[in-house]
Amino acid sequence: MRNTITLNGNSSDDIKGLLIQSLPAIHKPMIRTTIEEIDGRDGDIVTKLGYSAYDKQISIGLYGDFDIDEVIQFFDSEGEVIFSNEPDKYYKYQITERIDFERLIRFRTATVYLHVQPFKYSTDEFARNIPTTDKTEVSIQNNGNIYSKPKITLEGTGTVNLNLNGVQIFVINFGEDPNYLTIDTELMEAYQGSPDVLMNRSVDGDYENAYFKTGRNVITWSGTLSSIGIENYSRWI
Repeated sequence: MRNTITLNGNSSDDIKGLLIQSLPAIHKPMIRTTIEEIDGRDGDIVTKLGYSAYDKQISIGLYGDFDIDEVIQFFDSEGEVIFSNEPDKYYKYQITERIDFERLIRFRTATVYLHVQPFKYSTDEFARNIPTTDKTEVSIQNNGNIYSKPKITLEGTGTVNLNLNGVQIFVINFGEDPNYLTIDTELMEAYQGSPDVLMNRSVDGDYENAYFKTGRNVITWSGTLSSIGIENYSRWI
């Protein structure tokens, strides 16, 4: 099977003369830690600080009637990457290292480092928009193997108290007229439409504990909600 990568929906197969010679191995991300040694105590204390971003290395080549400008444009990007050895998952990536395109032209081979965030997401799982008429709770399944930090888009009126798995996490003030906003638990921001339009003053809550555990999660509320939209509800390492 031919190796491919897909950057923001664009496949390497569609780039004239580009060959993906090798794909990165599938790794679990490293855990960042602090290690403290205490006099008089055996061993040490290891404190986990979270998972680290890391680099995935691919080897690329050229063949036939290639177009080097098209190749350069393909790699001048950031966003979401899918590797053909993990076709059902995508990573969030940036290309921060220099790519030696002169070597690529001369020797028909070069190395590309994609700096990826530690978690991966399903290519088959789409945002859910759930009407809330005659409901006061919805159930969401995190199908991944680690907790997830979702985006939750809410449409409502007045003051809404939002609970997750039986614990209140947010109080949202929509105002007197119907309104909407997105709570991005990973960015720890509330905004309307895009992260440039901040709505943090309308949201009071606990971002640190606003995460979906693996398996079933239940969102409940009091107040007037017309719909809930949820993205990034499953996550893998």
